[in-house]
Amino acid sequence: MNEARAFLSSPLGLLAIQGTEDGLRAVQFLAAPTGTVTATPAHQVPGCLQEAYRQLQAYFGRELQEFSVATDVVVGTGFQQLVWATLPAVTYGRTASYLDIARQLDNPGAVRAVGAANGQNPLAIIWPCHRIIGANGQLTGYAGGLSRKRWLLDFERPSLQTSLF
Repeated sequence: MNEARAFLSSPLGLLAIQGTEDGLRAVQFLAAPTGTVTATPAHQVPGCLQEAYRQLQAYFGRELQEFSVATDVVVGTGFQQLVWATLPAVTYGRTASYLDIARQLDNPGAVRAVGAANGQNPLAIIWPCHRIIGANGQLTGYAGGLSRKRWLLDFERPSLQTSLF
């Protein structure tokens, strides 16, 4: 199955979007501008990525708070996939702690494992790992960098509430 790729310009830099006809496989922040990669014009986005591209644009345009794209993630352990599956329940404007997620999984001792799984989330923003914070309210870890995590939380802040689900 052919994997398609597109690049979306966001307030946080370029996002690489990858997927197949079966669904979205990855949304990742590009580490640094390379000069050779530019945003994909909307009319050139491969068909299988058009909906994800559109929804991410709508999110950054404050027109969308909940994503509804098909996914086809083929990476991750069973535990990581369980953690990732809980993330969309932490809705726009809310945060939860790593402990909250571990408790949702009936495994309160797995806080560090939840953090590690969060760090491997292949669908940045779509599966909102940026909404997961330390039990003390501190921002900890984010594969895209803490400055991006802070920006995303501030972006959602008009209705931000610290509570799970």
